[in-house]
Amino acid sequence: MIDGLRHGFRFLVVAREFARHDALFWLDDLGQMPVGLKSLVRFATFFVRHKKDLPDAPGARLADVLRQLGPSYIKLGQMLATRSDLIGPGMARNLRNLQDRLPPFPSDIAIQQVEDDLGKPLDQLFSDFDPEPVAAASIAQVHKARTTEGMDVAVKIVRPDIAGKFSRDLEAFAWAARFAERSIPQTRRLRPVAVVKTVADSVATELDLRLEAAAASELAENMAGEPGYRIPAIDWQRTSRNVLTLEWVDGIALSDTEQLDAAGFDRADLASVIVRAFLLQAMRDGFFHADLHQGNLFVEPDGTVVALDFGITGQLDKSSRRYLAEIIYGFLQRDYQRVARWHFSAGYVPADRSEQRFAQAMRAVAEPIFGRAVRDVSAGKLLGQLFATTDTFGMETQPQLLLLQRTMVMVEGMALHLDSDANMWELSRPVIDQWMRDQLSPEIALADAINQSLQSVQMLPGMVGQVKNVLDGLEKSMGERSEGDTLKNQRRMVVFAMVIATASIIMSLIVAL
Repeated sequence: MIDGLRHGFRFLVVAREFARHDALFWLDDLGQMPVGLKSLVRFATFFVRHKKDLPDAPGARLADVLRQLGPSYIKLGQMLATRSDLIGPGMARNLRNLQDRLPPFPSDIAIQQVEDDLGKPLDQLFSDFDPEPVAAASIAQVHKARTTEGMDVAVKIVRPDIAGKFSRDLEAFAWAARFAERSIPQTRRLRPVAVVKTVADSVATELDLRLEAAAASELAENMAGEPGYRIPAIDWQRTSRNVLTLEWVDGIALSDTEQLDAAGFDRADLASVIVRAFLLQAMRDGFFHADLHQGNLFVEPDGTVVALDFGITGQLDKSSRRYLAEIIYGFLQRDYQRVARWHFSAGYVPADRSEQRFAQAMRAVAEPIFGRAVRDVSAGKLLGQLFATTDTFGMETQPQLLLLQRTMVMVEGMALHLDSDANMWELSRPVIDQWMRDQLSPEIALADAINQSLQSVQMLPGMVGQVKNVLDGLEKSMGERSEGDTLKNQRRMVVFAMVIATASIIMSLIVAL
């Protein structure tokens, strides 16, 4: 009760800020929102005056208020930017422009943070440390430095007290999500609680720079040997929860097309490298860099693309990767029955819906896009329309795919920025085809079957031990001799069931072989 009042009051304050930016238009879109709650918000904001010189576009006003409310709301806006099915394509475009930038915090605080976290005076860690940051965002800022061994590095330092601010906001978001799922039935399909958890997990990684360093290290291992793409090295001796030190990168930002042209780089080749790297990470490895905006990618003099800032990463389990590959492959082949079949087999669409009608809906989404010019063929747009169409069929939001969609939109936008004729579908086709060949080959299917059978066999000793413990407990609790026969029968039944289970596992292993 107290938490509800506290969070409710907090959101009324937030609503007043929305009113100042004339950004309460979304209230009218929540048709099933409790009338009393909607009236309370209207009353609390009735006398609020609008700011002057507000943008005309509602999405731009929404972006302004989220920026004003701080980093947690910026993260939420960036997540909403992937949900054009919820907020419309125009508003989604406005929210994609939300930049996570803030004024830097004082250098003496930054230096103190480094010394406290790493446990040494600054001059024992770095022979040179630039007090002026080269970049500052909501969670951390970056300084250029040189280690005592003479290596140029970038030192990322978390803002003081930022963890507490995020914690308060995310707690309020979680409360609002639970309230929405209970009180507004049509939001349940969108799974707001799961979406907020996705945001919270992402923020948790960004707040602990050791996790970011680990993500960079894993990506570097996965992408080792991939031509034209690399991840900078981590200095683990100068990395902690609040400090991340990594190799300094000298290069041209991908946003600066004039410098790229002056240096003689083939922008179409660069676009191909970026798309291929993203797809390999997402499809092959199931672990991808999910913050691929132009400021996080640089081109070194030899043409190698270097990725930075690994606070936001995404993960896809094998079943999600298979689903994604199948629907992309189905769209590439214009096999809409295949796309529908995989939505149903993955359990994303309720089984009581018509698979044939769903296939027709997928055709309606894809055919108009495929009929347009190459530069207008958008994989990100297709995914957005796909998620919007699934509303009709009761498909629940899949949080693990939201970050992927957001990243795909960013990658596609970057590819088009470098090469106006870039076609995400054509760039994707070789990676998807190879993945399908690798994963659907008889050898891989056999290996998976054997692996699953061996895992089942390895579980048997533990199962036997658990059953023995249960039976010992039963025997101990039954002290009277008259119950001995019952216990023996129970033992026989359990042993018989285990024999059947063991035989089934062995048979499945024989069949696999």
